[in-house]
Amino acid sequence: MAGMSTRTLRTLRRLACGALAALALWGAAPAGAAAPAARATLDPAAIDRFLNDYLDETGLPGAAVAVTRGEEVVHAAGYGHTAGGAEITARTPLPVASLSKSMTAMAVVRLAEAGELDLDEPVRRYLPEFTMADPRAAEITVRQLLNQTSGMADSAYPDLTRPQPETLEEAVAAMRGARLAADPGTAWSYHNPNYSVLGRLVEVVDGRPFAEYLADEVFGPLGMADTTSVDTTEDMPDHARGHVRAYGMVFESSHPRWFTAGGFGVVSTADDLARWLIGQRGERVISAGGVALTHTPPEGEHYAMGWATSQPGEEPRRIEHTGQLLTHNAMQTLLPDSGVGIAVVANTGMLSGDDAQLIVDGLVELAEGYIPSVTRPFSMTADLVLAALTLLALGLATLGVVRARRWARRAAARPWWRTALRLLPHTLPILLLWWLTDLVAAAMRRQGTLSQLAQAWPALVIWVAGSALAAALLLAARGRALLLVRRAAA
Repeated sequence: MAGMSTRTLRTLRRLACGALAALALWGAAPAGAAAPAARATLDPAAIDRFLNDYLDETGLPGAAVAVTRGEEVVHAAGYGHTAGGAEITARTPLPVASLSKSMTAMAVVRLAEAGELDLDEPVRRYLPEFTMADPRAAEITVRQLLNQTSGMADSAYPDLTRPQPETLEEAVAAMRGARLAADPGTAWSYHNPNYSVLGRLVEVVDGRPFAEYLADEVFGPLGMADTTSVDTTEDMPDHARGHVRAYGMVFESSHPRWFTAGGFGVVSTADDLARWLIGQRGERVISAGGVALTHTPPEGEHYAMGWATSQPGEEPRRIEHTGQLLTHNAMQTLLPDSGVGIAVVANTGMLSGDDAQLIVDGLVELAEGYIPSVTRPFSMTADLVLAALTLLALGLATLGVVRARRWARRAAARPWWRTALRLLPHTLPILLLWWLTDLVAAAMRRQGTLSQLAQAWPALVIWVAGSALAAALLLAARGRALLLVRRAAA
């Protein structure tokens, strides 16, 4: 899961399928109406007001926010507290998840500008250890890894469902038995291992460990002294412990051990994220043309190199990227027309949280001169509906179990096939639970486990599991009652 395209998040296609997708969209209604007639100024006081209102109305435990305009830091601050209870300040280190991809991309482009590699050459020219059980992998170029058009995908190699490696070298070695989902350069698919390979590529081409190269050649020149790259979530502050949302409440939550280097392993602060946003103006690490390259998708695509562009015609134009862990979420956005940059890290997890995107959207409103409204996470409404549906399923199942003997006496008089047809719909919740991760993976284009989904959106899994349990109990009770009635009749 660990990160998704901004477009996927914004359309909410990954939240569920069918009726649940509609439910999620309904639940995403803003808490208050926008005020287009009112004008506001993007300044520290206005940012503080909005963030404090957001924390008060949504119960978000904490966030770090950086806002820049041109070469100026408008505001960098922390709000609320960490899962451990420490106050979040502008210098509190927090995991930025897949915002890390844009930093890895800058490191690779720096090597290209130094003449150490060619973006359009096959990766294997520089990294012979990169092999897969698919001859097409020999054609994958460095640029295709950056643009996530390599042909690798979760559907062929679901990395977060597999044993997690310890190093970038192990991560690349683990792909030797994997196949591609498409010919290189023909299809886009968000896939963290693209950036694991890029991290290892940096190590081999430069000769320094990936984290050291980032520190010396990317973070150092930008003045990001408190920013580091780590290999796993275990190496993050407090082992990446954060929060999850369920039924309108927020709960502390630990994070399973995931390998993160290259794709989503950077830990940073609000102060340093402000420097990172300013660094997108070019010349500090790579040229202005190199920065523009990382922001520009291939023709017909929306994903560039660790950045994605907004929909054509969307105003204001945005260049951005999201990042999600099970306990934190982040977003960075550039507004090219106004020169404003925004980065937010929140300590709630993916799917049921996604507070960072909602905060960024509010700050974009503020940057456009409007007083922002607080939009509550969709789950704060959707979870209450799911709770009602869960109780309804259990209640109906209980009633069905109590009346199972009465049902069986009526059913015994019918042909067996009519009884089977009447029972068939009750198998649907069981099948939904069986296929839940596949259905969510199809919506998200990311593959995860049921336990990961349960942490990402607890209320959804509780509803599906509760409905499946209710259906199983009802089927068992009716089946037993029918058998007893027919034995008695015989």
